[in-house]
Amino acid sequence: MNSLIDKLESTIRTIPDYPKPGIAFRDITTLLGDARAFRRAVDELVQPWAGSKIDKVAGIEARGFILGGAVAHQLSAGFVPIRKKGKLPYDTVRIAYSLEYGLDEMEIHKDAIRPQEKVILVDDLIATGGSADAAIRLMQQIGADVVAAVFVIDLPDLGGAAKLEKLGVPVRTLVSFAGD
Repeated sequence: MNSLIDKLESTIRTIPDYPKPGIAFRDITTLLGDARAFRRAVDELVQPWAGSKIDKVAGIEARGFILGGAVAHQLSAGFVPIRKKGKLPYDTVRIAYSLEYGLDEMEIHKDAIRPQEKVILVDDLIATGGSADAAIRLMQQIGADVVAAVFVIDLPDLGGAAKLEKLGVPVRTLVSFAGD
């Protein structure tokens, strides 16, 4: 597994001082552009649920759409986009959540997930867990059984994965960047 982690980590570009000084931005577009790394990342995200009955995979805008679509395909599940307020054309359910500087809102179509459907949440990175926490609560609001949340990257010092696990949602991550 270490060689996998090393390979995936080597395909993730770090951009210093973006979007502001002191932040090391983890850019997965380089991983997505490497066919082998992209395939391995998706395979590893899917692995614990291969052969299980997963009804839907939900992805958080925007990189979660790319990864989530690939994960949904591998699991023969439907895909559900979770978007910023005002981007979905049909009746939605919305939740507000805290950002570093203020509030934002995300929404889902109210009929995207039926009660008790088994759903996996997918995004590229878990940091503080604010958006993932909101996405889980939003899906639970419409009756989803959120069985897991999966991410390529974990920033464990920021506590996001632990926050989701306190909600009773198992978290799977592939690469950890501690101390950032």
